[in-house]
Amino acid sequence: DGANLTNANLFMADLNGANLFMADLNGANLRESNLREANFEEANLRASNLDGADLRDANLRNANLEEASLYDAALYRVDLTGANLRAANLEEAKADEGTVWPEGFDPVAAGVIFG
Repeated sequence: DGANLTNANLFMADLNGANLFMADLNGANLRESNLREANFEEANLRASNLDGADLRDANLRNANLEEASLYDAALYRVDLTGANLRAANLEEAKADEGTVWPEGFDPVAAGVIFG
């Protein structure tokens, strides 16, 4: 299926437009990476570090982000439909009205900043 990038160190990587459909990125370090327009549909990003990552226009439909850290990440126009955000850190993540959240998820309560 998808690529196995478990525990990969991708700090500041440029993965703009990458297709990581069903990839296993469990525990990966994607801090401050360029992930714009990347496809992470059904990817496993459990416990991954996405602090400061640029995820603008990315597809995270049905992705597993349980226990992932998205502190200060750019989530503008990101599709998180069906994503698992259980115990994810979204403090100071940036989003806009184009960001699609999982049903029943409260981004404001999770610390997301809109603007």
